[in-house]
Amino acid sequence: MGLIIKEISTKKELKEFIKFPDKLYSGNQFYVPAIHEKELQTLSFDKNPAFEFCRAKYWIAYEDGVIVGRIAGIINNKYNEKHNVKYARFGWLDFVDDKKVLMLLFQAVRRWALSQKMEYIHGPLGFSSFDASGILVDGFDEMPTSFANYNFPYYPKLIEELGYKKDVDWVEYNVKVPKTVPEKFLKGAELVKQRHNLHSAIIRNKKDLLKYSDDVFNLLNAEYNELYAFTELSYKQIEVLKEQFISILKPEYVSIILNSSNEVVAFGITIPSLSKAQQKAKGRLFPFGFMQIKRALQTNDTVDLLLIAVKKDYQNKGVNGIIFSEIISEFIKNGITNIETTRNLENNLNINNLWKKFVCRQHKRSRCYIKQL
Repeated sequence: MGLIIKEISTKKELKEFIKFPDKLYSGNQFYVPAIHEKELQTLSFDKNPAFEFCRAKYWIAYEDGVIVGRIAGIINNKYNEKHNVKYARFGWLDFVDDKKVLMLLFQAVRRWALSQKMEYIHGPLGFSSFDASGILVDGFDEMPTSFANYNFPYYPKLIEELGYKKDVDWVEYNVKVPKTVPEKFLKGAELVKQRHNLHSAIIRNKKDLLKYSDDVFNLLNAEYNELYAFTELSYKQIEVLKEQFISILKPEYVSIILNSSNEVVAFGITIPSLSKAQQKAKGRLFPFGFMQIKRALQTNDTVDLLLIAVKKDYQNKGVNGIIFSEIISEFIKNGITNIETTRNLENNLNINNLWKKFVCRQHKRSRCYIKQL
């Protein structure tokens, strides 16, 4: 039978596509399985609202009847129109250590992208910035955050051998939570509040979180608008994200900053790390996955920093200090010792320099590649 590639056409094949990494990384202590149910929702044309402006195809590579690779091809029309480009994306890339397999996967996406009149291909990227993106190029002995991904060290080597070049890098930090919040940090945050007439939203429960959720997403759309590969979230996408995130957010680990008119001008959102829980769940919420995740939300020593944004008018004025003085105080109360940052662009100095105020190490780096078709 040899090496062949097949475009996915059935739900059964899509489920095989989703589960392939679990077999590829079986026994690897750093791999964190994605939740299969969520992956199915993201990749299904009738369930993901991103398909209102995206097109996609998925392929599986087989060798002698055994799955040896997978890849998705995506065209985000909204992104292309906004930037006046003709870009295709590749994503959900996983493959055995064989250059011929990777070549076959890329050829499938390339043929489709050319048939759609595209000029470049870049990735790994998803439909939105809330999908896992990037190829890990440094930090192979570190566990990813629950919304990132892991790959073997041979991935970047083989991708680059096939002519793909670095487009951007993202970096991640491990930040140690101090035993106490420094007094000058607290005083500085209070001064910023007074100087700019700011105050913190009172968030006691998830109902309070929902009260501010639309304003948070509106601010995210506005301030992330120029970030690499970002596409403004639609109303339907926001509703799906609310449903996904509200169940795992702890109100005390969220900081929302308001101005004198009670408008949201900044926010920071963290969650207890779910990486170890997802490993134990093995991609399944039923029958015991929910229990593992619930336990991780209640008892944990590590948090993942999901999102942070500050309105342009308030940037470079110390507002980040307000956010972190609040949530770090809560971390100390709850026994949190480690913060894992999610992927930030390497040239985002405002955020990356923030970590240097604490004991930290930059321990992971991921890359988005690009190639002219």
